[in-house]
Amino acid sequence: MPTLLIRNADVLVTMDEERREIRDGGLFARDGVIEQVGPTAELPRDADLSLDMRGCVVTPGLVNTHHHMFQNLTRALPAGQDALLFGWLSAHYPLWMRMRPEHIRVSAMVALAELAESGCTTSSDHLYMFPNGARLDDSIEAAGEVGLRFHATRGAISIGQSQGGVPPDAMVESEDAILADTRRLIEAFDDPSPFSMTRVGVAPCSPFSVSRELMRDSAELARSYGVPLHTHLAENDEDVSYSLERFGVRPGEYAEELGWCGPDVWHAHCVKLDPSEIDLFARTGTAVAHCPCSNMRLGSGIAPVRRMLATGVTVGLGVDGSASNDSGHLLNEARQALLLQRVATGAAAMTARQALELATLGGARTLGRPDIGRLAPGKAADVAAFDVSGPAFAGAEWDPVAALVLCGPARAATTIVGGRVVVEQGRCITIDRARTLDSHARLVRELANGEA
Repeated sequence: MPTLLIRNADVLVTMDEERREIRDGGLFARDGVIEQVGPTAELPRDADLSLDMRGCVVTPGLVNTHHHMFQNLTRALPAGQDALLFGWLSAHYPLWMRMRPEHIRVSAMVALAELAESGCTTSSDHLYMFPNGARLDDSIEAAGEVGLRFHATRGAISIGQSQGGVPPDAMVESEDAILADTRRLIEAFDDPSPFSMTRVGVAPCSPFSVSRELMRDSAELARSYGVPLHTHLAENDEDVSYSLERFGVRPGEYAEELGWCGPDVWHAHCVKLDPSEIDLFARTGTAVAHCPCSNMRLGSGIAPVRRMLATGVTVGLGVDGSASNDSGHLLNEARQALLLQRVATGAAAMTARQALELATLGGARTLGRPDIGRLAPGKAADVAAFDVSGPAFAGAEWDPVAALVLCGPARAATTIVGGRVVVEQGRCITIDRARTLDSHARLVRELANGEA
């Protein structure tokens, strides 16, 4: 079985039970699973692959808990640059509806490569529209090529504008077809085993785009297969107003009524949860994907993450869709999460290490993955190494771990998934990077010219 040796890291951040940070640290893994973690001098001297991480801070691979990968084809779209959520969606829907399977596959490859280059080793994706023959299979195929662990969630839109929803009617699928395809995907692709590379979740887009019945039936379907549930919730004031006007309750109450609370559920955003809803999530084990950059970009507000954590809610980080964030850099989300909580509640609201924990262990817990998120024996050899020897970190020798968050977003020098190197010298090496970016640029031009 292939072995991996990482040695001489300036600091190895374990995120283990003791939150050890090991100077001149390293790890030894066999067949993608860690066997030893400790000072370099205490590790084996040889392995099939031996990597010298001198000048680097090494962390567990980062975990992204919310994304819409297809949206990187419409980054910085002028019509949506200055809009709130509902207006932003309306500006993008017409372009998204012209996409084909190639758009889904290529955008996912670019998104996953971008994430990998920021140190991410596991990502979810929420694909909720399937125009012109597109399928979730297209993004699952892309993830297999790039080599990241992938939590693919089958989204859905079943209520269009004519029925009081926000999306155009052209995006609507029949609920029977949605549920049938969800079953097909779970049976074809979901692998619940430890260290699995592909898992499938059930993810109606949002309470303002699907019916009450589909929310309820989706929860029942997911639990019959033992797979997780995901949706958007309480993203901004418009979202809350829609829930109050249409359902007569706040978003958290609506979720609870329909079976959308529990340790198998994670909701994206939750910017506008009130204290009673936070208590509900803590009591039921419901998790949250916090997306600070997107929330700022759309003017949605500041999620009460400090209160969530203090109450016992599990919180991970998400980059969200690349058209509402315009970046897929997970370490940057950690930095912005820290800064936003300090703006909201003071300079002691969140430490750099707490922010880094959201990006690693917090994300793993949000996705229900006890096998990732920390560097410890028996855990996956998912590793990110950040070079801190350059100008951006000069003078940060006092605390290089905090510097990963405080000194601005560094890109990973090396990213490893299950013992396999995915990023080397800062570039994704598992795909033809240049050819993929050329294909992506062509697809963007076609959308812009009305050719798609």
